[in-house]
Amino acid sequence: MQINENFRNLHESYLFSRIGEAVRAYERENPSKRPIRLSLGDVTRPLAPCVIEAMHGAVDDLSRAETFRGYGPDATVYGYDFLLDAVISHYAKRGVTLSRGEIFISDGAKSDLGNLLDLFERDNTVLVPDPVYPAYTDANLMAGRTVAYAAATPENGFLPVPDGSVAADIIYLCSPNNPTGAVFDRARLQAWVDYANERGAVILFDAAYEMFISDDSLPHSIFEIEGARECAVEICSFSKTAGFTGVRCGYTVVPSCLTRRGFELGRMWRRRQTTKFNGVSYVTQRGAAAAFSARGEREIAENIAYYRENARMISEALSACGIGYVGGVHSPYLWMRCPHGMTSWEFFDYLLEHAEVVGTPGSGFGANGEGYFRLTAFSSHEETAVAMQRLTELLRR
Repeated sequence: MQINENFRNLHESYLFSRIGEAVRAYERENPSKRPIRLSLGDVTRPLAPCVIEAMHGAVDDLSRAETFRGYGPDATVYGYDFLLDAVISHYAKRGVTLSRGEIFISDGAKSDLGNLLDLFERDNTVLVPDPVYPAYTDANLMAGRTVAYAAATPENGFLPVPDGSVAADIIYLCSPNNPTGAVFDRARLQAWVDYANERGAVILFDAAYEMFISDDSLPHSIFEIEGARECAVEICSFSKTAGFTGVRCGYTVVPSCLTRRGFELGRMWRRRQTTKFNGVSYVTQRGAAAAFSARGEREIAENIAYYRENARMISEALSACGIGYVGGVHSPYLWMRCPHGMTSWEFFDYLLEHAEVVGTPGSGFGANGEGYFRLTAFSSHEETAVAMQRLTELLRR
């Protein structure tokens, strides 16, 4: 029997699992301590009332023979029309026209970002920003692909630029970026679209945080960029915007005109999904559609505003301590420089031990993340305020 030895190329544990183990060890040794977690990108606000009402109504539908639903349409590969039409309306507000057949409802962005790799041979070269969400790299290393890196540094505002000397086949982009919070403007995103089209590459565009963008001059979707339909797949999620981290729902857009070597990627993705995926529940899809309603958008905007206030508190504390950072404006993440020349994990240990605050070491997001640290605004106002008081007192000492 043969084993996939590409797993040898991975770190021993996933970044957030390693953080969890470290915090649990600290709590065992210090049972009276209560660390405040500003590390995971997990929401804390309840689901919007309209989402709850829609899901309750959907459960009631399943209790009656005349409204009961089993498998969804086309084995749930696309999703129910009511949700597809809600997604279409959402994009139309940004001037992007989609058809139902281009939208695929999923159980979240993370799954599709890895599963889309089934469409591509292993000998493709993958280009990943550094730093970036570690699942991009890990999913490709598991498959044995060659991974190249596009440097995101303070000099380019943590927004990598295309390098004509790099021949990439698959390109991962994330905007607003996780972990840095940086957002591509139209010109920089156009450069990546032009680069991909010149080389016949495919962009996998992670737009999970697009609803946090507060400046309408910035693109929310890569399909706002000329030529993107010929080279890009967009992956979106309800997790961080509508609070679906535990509910699980997202969607992927594969334009009908996106082809490579005579293959339509949308048809390939449909075939893959009908074989390996059984879809998202009717109850969940009703809740997701409600999130796109006029009332849903208002209620979700209130939750996003709540997290923005947390980001403001963190920004204020870092500025008061003279710590450089980016993010926190169009993103729930703040990317800070570690003080006193500490490494990322040194600062993680120092902050946990002396302030009982948990963040995410930047080195876990790539080599260029060393010396940086991610804090998240996904907490309560009360805990964020206490955490920033502890951080400020510690750094001023």
